Amino acid sequence: MFVLNPSRLVALFSALLWSATVGAASDDTLHVGSKRFTESYILGEVLTQTAAPHARVVHMQGLGNTAIVLAALQAGRIDVYPEYLGTIDLEILKHTQATPLAQIRRELAPMGLGVAVPLGFNNTYALATRGDAEGVRKLSDLAARDQLRFGLSHEFIGRADGWPGLAARYGLRQRPEGLDHGIAYEALMQRQVDVIDIYSTDAKIKQYGLRVLDDDRAYFPRYDAVLLYRRDAARRFPAAWKAIGQLEGRIGADDMIAMNAAAEIDGKSFADVARDWLAAHGASATGQAAAAVKPAARDGLLAKIFDRNLWPLTRQHLTLVLFAVAMACVIGVPLGVMAAVFPRLRQLVLGLTGVLQTVPSLALLALLIPLLGRIGTVPALVALVVYALLPIVRNTCTGLLQVPAGLRMAALALGLRPSQRMWLVELPLALPVILAGVKTAAVMSVGTATIAAFIGAGGYGERITIGLALNDNDMLLAGAIPAAVLALLTQAVFELLERLAGRARPQRS
Repeated sequence: MFVLNPSRLVALFSALLWSATVGAASDDTLHVGSKRFTESYILGEVLTQTAAPHARVVHMQGLGNTAIVLAALQAGRIDVYPEYLGTIDLEILKHTQATPLAQIRRELAPMGLGVAVPLGFNNTYALATRGDAEGVRKLSDLAARDQLRFGLSHEFIGRADGWPGLAARYGLRQRPEGLDHGIAYEALMQRQVDVIDIYSTDAKIKQYGLRVLDDDRAYFPRYDAVLLYRRDAARRFPAAWKAIGQLEGRIGADDMIAMNAAAEIDGKSFADVARDWLAAHGASATGQAAAAVKPAARDGLLAKIFDRNLWPLTRQHLTLVLFAVAMACVIGVPLGVMAAVFPRLRQLVLGLTGVLQTVPSLALLALLIPLLGRIGTVPALVALVVYALLPIVRNTCTGLLQVPAGLRMAALALGLRPSQRMWLVELPLALPVILAGVKTAAVMSVGTATIAAFIGAGGYGERITIGLALNDNDMLLAGAIPAAVLALLTQAVFELLERLAGRARPQRS
């Protein structure tokens, strides 16, 4: 029978994981995080550029929702990120009503976290309708308008300080649809929905002439922008933290709206928006800060595809796919052999690998982050391996079962041991079918690897998340097109390997 040496298997896994995690968080680098919406990207860049002259800084942008970014902070994968006091109070600490700042700090301390540097503006939640909507001017008016369609961000729908409490406070019976914040405004203006959740500093409120509904029962608390940070960060990076502290109270609501508009409407990059603001306010961030970069127009699709990030993103994407498929083969081929050799285990093995593939990708990532204690490459790799297993296991099992019985009997008559029959006869004959499974897994992994950007593992998905945040179709395509091209190239390479394996097969027989 075909057997893998367990110690070699463990050693191989250790080597792969070590290689995949090179460049992980280190003590000499300040890691700044941000969530997946425009304002958080910009504030993350402001922090990064402010600290850059005083320390080595990396901005891990667009990590996802509050739960993912908080998990990254607690795991030590990031050191600081921009957050809102209401979110910390009601969502993270699970309070049911507004809590004094001193108590919030006391409760965060045992977690090794702190809150500091109030930036100077309040970005509260609100609901908005089109400016021409009749009979709806305050939130209490919604209770009598059952026909209105609500398109709310997924995080708002699930937050304790979001839809559940709002619906209870105002007696709302409508069933909201989940809608990404980046495309909500266009869906509203195209009359696909009638009510959306907004942030009060969103630039598109004025651009589209929306009506912000009055919170007449005072449901929403203040969401003052602050920094949520690891308490050891101030000790490890004293000069950088001192520079960041000088941002306290300096970003007004009008400043934030203007910065959001520069990114979402004028098409500036998040880094350029932050650099312009820092230069205008006398806070030199880097050697280039004094000269504000003001592009004349939005970059086109080709410029976004072939920008300076294309090769780094390609390298990250390829690394994820190659390691994931390699590890899936190391696990999947022995499982497929086991399923073929032991009929009683066949349904169990195929059933389990099939069930694993049905787990939603973002849900799996959210579960893996606290289990592994980190974000980035490692949980992304684990998720990709899970999704690559089924075609490899199934095709290995199928290929082995299709080996003609006559050839098995001939090998047995030659006196070959079971392991020799497997290595020298059955696996070579099943190779074309196994390669077809590996090809399917590899092509799937190229597409699935775009989710890695949601937890800071990079790849083409980074462009897709930015495109979603800005509702920028060109940026979305700049991530989707290279991924599609890479998938086609991957398929072509494996088809060539299948042809070579097919030609070699008669020679072996």
